[in-house]
Amino acid sequence: MRKYLFLTLCVLQFLITNAQNNVKEVVYKTVDTTQLIMKLYYPDDFKPEQKRSAIIFFFGGGWVGGTIDQFKHQALYLASRGMIAITADYRVRSRHHTTPFECVKDGRSAIRYLRKHAAELGIDPDRIVAAGGSAGGHVAAATDLIEIDEATDDISISARPNALVLFNPVFNNGPDNYGYKIFGDDYVRISPYHNIKKGAAPTIVFLGTKDKHIPVKTAEDYQKKMRAIGNRCDLFLYADQPHGFFNYREKGNKYYEETLMVTTRFLIELGFLPANK
Repeated sequence: MRKYLFLTLCVLQFLITNAQNNVKEVVYKTVDTTQLIMKLYYPDDFKPEQKRSAIIFFFGGGWVGGTIDQFKHQALYLASRGMIAITADYRVRSRHHTTPFECVKDGRSAIRYLRKHAAELGIDPDRIVAAGGSAGGHVAAATDLIEIDEATDDISISARPNALVLFNPVFNNGPDNYGYKIFGDDYVRISPYHNIKKGAAPTIVFLGTKDKHIPVKTAEDYQKKMRAIGNRCDLFLYADQPHGFFNYREKGNKYYEETLMVTTRFLIELGFLPANK
């Protein structure tokens, strides 16, 4: 396994360093005077007539802050492997004076935008993955499990992704879990754990065992509840790692690399990435 990772990561670094990915920036939603953008990273060999699988990343930051470029390097790599990789902005409290409910609305609007404009963007509307870390992981999970929508959205277009990649997600907002102090008894409306249903998107979860926001038991309970009704949920635990252990660092981070490789295998298994690229 270690030998495989070493060889693969050498290729990974080469691809990212040498990639000349085309980046397209679009406004996917306007609320009053606020314009929300997404950046689309295209494979170098992309042709306009093609329909590629896509993955959209939502940044973390406690629904308060965060940057659209948190997952830029994961996006660059997955674009080099053949997907259209997207990083999306969404409203947060520090910049827009909003609540987590608006975060979820924006996440669902973003996926609807991708489906509505799939033909012009070169996206396969049946192979869209939602991903994110921490509060962004909550937003990603909520796009699949929570029906909280902007009044101006065309709800005839599905906002549900076809798979989920979640990095230390705060996906249980019930008592004794992250977010409960914000939501109180309203947590049932917005907590992915409390809205799990049969037919949920295949899910992969990454969590450090020393995460101060998400106990291991919370993730294990999520996995058990998903599997109990026939949903796929893969959980990968990383010993002694804190919140945000997976983030890219210029000086290197083996956990960024390992979680990206496991994500790649997950996407290959689902048929969203070619195995031989």
